[in-house]
Parts: sequence; structure tokens; C-alpha cells
Amino acid sequence: MIRRAGREDVDAIAGVFGRSFGSLTFLPQLHTPEEHRAFFARVVSADEVWAWEVEGAILAFAAIDDATLTHLYVEPEHTGRGVGSALLAHVKSRRPQGFSLWTFQDNAGARRFYERHGCHPVEFTDGAGNEEKTPDVRYVWP
Repeated sequence: MIRRAGREDVDAIAGVFGRSFGSLTFLPQLHTPEEHRAFFARVVSADEVWAWEVEGAILAFAAIDDATLTHLYVEPEHTGRGVGSALLAHVKSRRPQGFSLWTFQDNAGARRFYERHGCHPVEFTDGAGNEEKTPDVRYVWP
């Protein structure tokens, strides 16, 4: 089930993010779990955050602002089951005029996922603009 996330979901969302982001072994780990919780408390307050929930457990989430998909993360053991696709479809329905997103160039799985769902790469960087200092790519949909 996809539902709007609230402040009561911050711990679960930060946990999903930490486990999913932590599985990207090419990235440095720059923040503590407490810093993730504080960050996502601000995200939940400022953006639309949608959670994929099964039997009371949040297994994935997507956050969107006016024109950017800022986050889409799935519990690592639940990837490949349609959860991310359902959340991305929900984001598309919320932003039918389109949106952009960033992912890391080395995140081949995410890049295949977004391209399979109609997102197009429009900008490649050397990573100087992100805190990980890792090359990234900006996608747009449609």
C-alpha cells in the first residue's frame, strides 16, 4: 500500500535509507543514523513523502518537491519486486508535468531502473556538486 508518510514514519524512513544507501559500496558513508533521522524529519516536513507499507512496515519511500524526485529508496531485500516501480508510477501521477532526479553514475541498477521507466539522462557531472564527490547523472521525466 502506498500512503503519505508523516512525522511518525521518520525513524522507519531513515532506516530504509540507511540500509539502501549503505548497500552502495562505491560511496563513502558520511552520516550517522542520527543525522539521517534529523535530515528525514526535515524532508517529511517540507516535501511530499510517500511510503510503501506492508503489514505496518515501511519497505520503501519516495520524496518529491515541486519538480524533483529527491529520494526513492527500497529495502535491499525487496528490490526487484515492483515496489520501486509502483512508487515511481505514483510520483509520475503526482507530477504529470514532469520532474528531474539525480543518481550516481556508478549506480547501474538505479540507472537501468529509471531508463526502463522512461527517464532520460540529460546531464553528467564529475561529482563536485554532491557531498560524496562521486560522479552523478541528472535524469528527466518525461
